[in-house]
Amino acid sequence: MSAFLAYWLLQLQWVFFAYFIVISVAYLALHFISVTTTIRYMRDNRAPYLPRILPAYQPPISILIPAFNEEQSIVSTIHSVLRLDYPEFEIVVVNDGSNDETVARVIAAFAMVEFPEAYRQRLPTEPIRAIYASPRFPRLRMVDKDNGGKSDALNAGINCIRYPLFCAIDADCILNPGSLARVVRPFLDDSTTVASGGVVRVLNGCTVKNGFLEKVELPRRMLPLFQSVEYLRAFLFGRMGWSPMNALLVISGAFGVFYKEHVVAVGGYRTDTVGEDMDLVVRLHRRLRRSKRPYRITFVPDPICWTEVPTDVKSLMSQRIRWQRGLAESLVPNVRMMFSRRAGLIGFLALPFMIVFELLGPLVEVTGYVAMVTLWLLHLIPLQSFLVFLFLSIGMGILLSMNAIFLERLSFQMYPRVGQQLILFGAAVIENFGYRQMTTLFRLVGLIKWLFSGKARSDWGRIVRDGSWQRSAPDDADEPPATGIREAIDPTATGAHAARVEAAK
Repeated sequence: MSAFLAYWLLQLQWVFFAYFIVISVAYLALHFISVTTTIRYMRDNRAPYLPRILPAYQPPISILIPAFNEEQSIVSTIHSVLRLDYPEFEIVVVNDGSNDETVARVIAAFAMVEFPEAYRQRLPTEPIRAIYASPRFPRLRMVDKDNGGKSDALNAGINCIRYPLFCAIDADCILNPGSLARVVRPFLDDSTTVASGGVVRVLNGCTVKNGFLEKVELPRRMLPLFQSVEYLRAFLFGRMGWSPMNALLVISGAFGVFYKEHVVAVGGYRTDTVGEDMDLVVRLHRRLRRSKRPYRITFVPDPICWTEVPTDVKSLMSQRIRWQRGLAESLVPNVRMMFSRRAGLIGFLALPFMIVFELLGPLVEVTGYVAMVTLWLLHLIPLQSFLVFLFLSIGMGILLSMNAIFLERLSFQMYPRVGQQLILFGAAVIENFGYRQMTTLFRLVGLIKWLFSGKARSDWGRIVRDGSWQRSAPDDADEPPATGIREAIDPTATGAHAARVEAAK
């Protein structure tokens, strides 16, 4: 090896060490904010969550469930949403040209009939074939349309919904009964709230019957178990840290609530990106910052949505490549917000962090590993330096995962048993020896694909689902009532609330 190449490899070593120190400090700062925010949240919410009078003030909300080839899970998801403890909501399932039994299963399970309904097409979408309604479940409708991708399905749903707020969830998700009330709470606490998101957790290993989560367990397979730790880290540690600064750039497409008029004002979901959820949030920030309007985009740590995660490497690779492409397609078009005074902490902290550490992170990490191994093999650095580098890199990963598990134990305790805690701690250690490096490579592939290919259509990012968390098919005996909770308590509430809704429109 030439002296010139050896010199630059050594310089690269110092660049990587500097990068490692900066990212470690940034992550520790986020962890500190997350811990203090979580403690404050738990202190303020120890009392029974909703006062008896509060349901009268909860705004009506539309729940969008876009679906493509979701025959295994769509019925359970709808049953889960019908069981929500919320006074007034509607469910709009958007079938995006599925070529399996998705439509047939929804029609059969909920006695759907075709219903001629007028709607206002405020966002362009692929043609709608038909709209179905359920006489037995007045809250439920289904929009059947030509295939156009997930973003197009969401835009079609926005065109058809009736209420000023909408909640977008995935078709393989299960919601806790109180989740919707909790994720809507920021809109009651602060009138400037335009979006809020909740926690997404891993459904693999749990037991669900007729849309009701009967038992919470950790996944039995290693790949979903590692993802359980990742999800704890991403939501309780990452998003919880950005939310108090009003610098949250991601609300998960699996569980987020938005004010409809703001979404329409920015043109709805983009159909030329695979990261439609993050892209929408970034564009909301940009528009509202530009107009100098006060607003809040909030993360709430305890409304929980459970989702099935990949169980095979191929599906995991496809998912992570898609996520990384979506990250790039969301950040790069908005790069002019960086270091703009008008953008505030979004421009000075959130965007630089996401670009340097999340977008470019896989490139730096893989390059650093390759450089360190090369220098050691060429005897340009001693074995001790190489081992110290590995110890620091892996140790920081373990520390961050342990902190996320600590936050879970401190706060919401969805995995309270000692055995579950030990399994999580073990996974937090083992994931750093192969799994984390594997997902980093997948993300690097996604970054390279974004660099050397054109814009991607908003597809569905298919993963192999086994549906093993479903205990049985829904049956009539366990169907939720067609009327809502408030209507059962106070039959006169519906008309009054409908009058307020019309006045709001």
